[in-house]
Amino acid sequence: MSKIKDPSLADKGKTQYEWAKDHMQVLTHAMTKLKKSRPLKNITLGVCLQITKETSVLLMGLQDLGAKVVCCGGNPLTTQDDIAAFLDSQGIKVLAWSNQTKPEYDWCQNMVLQHKPDILTDDGGDLNIKAHKAKLRIFGATEETTTGITRYQSLAKKGRLQYPIIAVNNARTKMLFDNQYGTGQSTIDGFLQAMNLLFASKRTVIAGYGWLGRGVAKRCQGMGAKCIVTEVDPIKALEAHMDGFEVMPMSQAAKLGDIFITCTGMRNIITKQHILSMNDGAVLGNVGHFDVEIDAKFLLSQKVRQVRPNLDECVLPNKNKVYLVSKGRVANLIASEGHPPEIMALSFSNQLYSILYILKNHKKLKNQVYPVPEEIDNQIAQDALDSEKIKLDKLSKKQIQYHTSW
Repeated sequence: MSKIKDPSLADKGKTQYEWAKDHMQVLTHAMTKLKKSRPLKNITLGVCLQITKETSVLLMGLQDLGAKVVCCGGNPLTTQDDIAAFLDSQGIKVLAWSNQTKPEYDWCQNMVLQHKPDILTDDGGDLNIKAHKAKLRIFGATEETTTGITRYQSLAKKGRLQYPIIAVNNARTKMLFDNQYGTGQSTIDGFLQAMNLLFASKRTVIAGYGWLGRGVAKRCQGMGAKCIVTEVDPIKALEAHMDGFEVMPMSQAAKLGDIFITCTGMRNIITKQHILSMNDGAVLGNVGHFDVEIDAKFLLSQKVRQVRPNLDECVLPNKNKVYLVSKGRVANLIASEGHPPEIMALSFSNQLYSILYILKNHKKLKNQVYPVPEEIDNQIAQDALDSEKIKLDKLSKKQIQYHTSW
């Protein structure tokens, strides 16, 4: 039985689902090709993803392929309640609602595991970690995020990974587009909706220059912001420098920035000491997976009032006001709707094909973290080009002979 906030929102959720589906042709085309054979018949899928309109297209498609789908939210605050209601109305078991407490969030994940899923699809690793503690029989899992993959690689190094996991996040058709273009656009959207201030001329500090950070930095630059990047990796720092951004430590950037966006997946990126050195009116937000990058606990222990939806004003001991977006959680999913459907169609196509790959090959896979098979990655890219009616050149026989003769 589902547990959601408001079943009466199902019609609204259906409209959002239909809008997303119309703009996710790469994924829906794949589902159409597979639907007749119902390859997931008699398979239970445990899914822990952000419950958005784009996710609903994936989950509905998996159900059409024969799966029993049980899902929960990948974050306590990000579930779109109309989508949860729609999925519930379509026979998918949903254990998710917006603004959950941490115990409620954990309960939902534990309830998903009680359905004894054969395959897990996770966003951040919480569901898989709970499955490991429960020692469930799992064929394998797929993972959407860098954060989750880092956790599994740690388990694998210790010999404690209990089943194979495919690192969907690391597929080129996921990482290069979802992490860069998707996060870049949805971050701008989230900050604009939260603060409704001008980016142009603002000194914007981006912490981290991985695929998320570079996407955010380029979009902020496109809005006219003066961007500063902080990094710990010398290669990424050099790349940011070559891309035209100022690079400096956070201790220095904290005194200069107007807007701060953390994109690292690491804890203690903006500390109490950094915050106390910031200018009056600074806006802070995070788009990393967990709420550990900004010292939100310190900020929210000050004199606080909500001045706009998803924006808290925090008055510091020195009387400066600092503003926190979405309480330090994923701003692009809480203050905004997350990534555009065209981007998520690529990510979720990787999820779909990786689930099918696990189902077919789990008996011969070892308990380790695997990349998405290259043939899947390439096929998704080709499908995306086909959906846009984009044609490519092909190597001639002489070119192939020349290439292979080296």
